[in-house]
Amino acid sequence: QEADRLESQHQMLNIVFDDRLFFPPVTRVRSVLDCGYGAASWAVEVAEKDPSCTVVGVDISPHMKSDYMPENFIPQLDDINHAFTFDANSFDFVHSRLVGGGINRGRWPAYLRDIKKWSNNYLRSLDGVKDPRAPLQFHTLLTGAGFTDIETNMIPLPLCAWGTGRPDARQRRIGEANEGNTQELLNTLAIFPFTQRLGMSIDAVTDLVRRARHDAATAGLKPYFPLYRSEA
Repeated sequence: QEADRLESQHQMLNIVFDDRLFFPPVTRVRSVLDCGYGAASWAVEVAEKDPSCTVVGVDISPHMKSDYMPENFIPQLDDINHAFTFDANSFDFVHSRLVGGGINRGRWPAYLRDIKKWSNNYLRSLDGVKDPRAPLQFHTLLTGAGFTDIETNMIPLPLCAWGTGRPDARQRRIGEANEGNTQELLNTLAIFPFTQRLGMSIDAVTDLVRRARHDAATAGLKPYFPLYRSEA
């Protein structure tokens, strides 16, 4: 019943906004985050309009109907009142609407800072040269290449030692082994694309890497890298 109400609300807002899903003049949007996606009406519409765009939805109490899920929509269960686990500069576009009743009063300043942090510089710097999201298309690519019996899955690879207790012991051990590698890799990934493609100064990139390293090493954020495995 709540899912039906949210869908009706979405249709009403489409009339209000003249069917515009994006208001900023954005082009070549490849990754979108929808904070508090509810019934996922907006997120699914974005995903259906552009199958090459990956849409991630986050909600603590989603009301999405199970049959409304394009392959490029990725729902996640999380609380937007808490710091998210996404790396900085992860998305081309971040969407959030009608969440005033769900966000705690003291959370608003940090919530807006988080949205700003997640806006994407890294993918923009590689536009037309590299495609770091190619693994998301591996099932389609492998099928096109003639492979059959394809199996793909995503393994969350911890960037530092997070997790407590016996259930998280393995994740913590992986994070401990990966932390040093992650700290060095962030600098390696950033220098060329940010300086040569985006024209950023070395000082600006160094500061960005410093902040990214801090986030990657903050166990409370439970940072991870999505490691995609495919077999056929």
